[in-house]
Amino acid sequence: MPQVTAVSLQGQATTDDGQLTTKSTMEIVTAAIENYLIRVTPQEDPILKEMEARARETNFPIVGPLVGRLLYQLVKLTGSHRVLELGSGFGYSAYWFGQALGDSGELILTELLEENLALAKDSLERGKISSRARFYQGDALETLEGLEGQFDIIFNDVDKHQYPEVFKRASPRLRSGGLLISDNVLWQGKVVEGQPDERTRGILEYNRLIFESSEFFSSIIPLRDGISISLKS
Repeated sequence: MPQVTAVSLQGQATTDDGQLTTKSTMEIVTAAIENYLIRVTPQEDPILKEMEARARETNFPIVGPLVGRLLYQLVKLTGSHRVLELGSGFGYSAYWFGQALGDSGELILTELLEENLALAKDSLERGKISSRARFYQGDALETLEGLEGQFDIIFNDVDKHQYPEVFKRASPRLRSGGLLISDNVLWQGKVVEGQPDERTRGILEYNRLIFESSEFFSSIIPLRDGISISLKS
């Protein structure tokens, strides 16, 4: 199982002593609890450490180690063998999925930017995960249309205004008992603020869809920036 290190999370900053402090955005989980959860988590995997350091240095949003461990567990708990990521960034969440899948699994990464996909390939190769991974550059939803078959897990982290469209297009591609997982569904607390912008409206509509659908049983876990897990019937 991969191990983790502390990482600056979205909506938070790291002090000189490595502790996380809150920025101006709303806390989903208090900084003290976040710090505690990270401190009690083992910190060994050097590639994850590198990726977390890159996220801090470039202010690139990643799911972070706490959500990463959850993704790993969900693969194991569901016995998943085929995972699709819609929006892979430089491969941080894919690394967790890939470790959990094992050699018999299939992991599909989609990413718009070539430089991010190159970083993902490098990390997964060094982590001995790339043999079970396929890499697609381009729009995630367009890529989905060109893929065949169903998936055990679809992980959604595309541009937030696209979330409702993800629900419509991804739902038929999940097997019965599969999981649709989405990041940032609490959106730094903006889901409870007035006058939502386009991205926030996209998330609000997505959350409505997953809870009103008779085809899914959904929960939102208020970890990091909120992660939704929708089980297909």
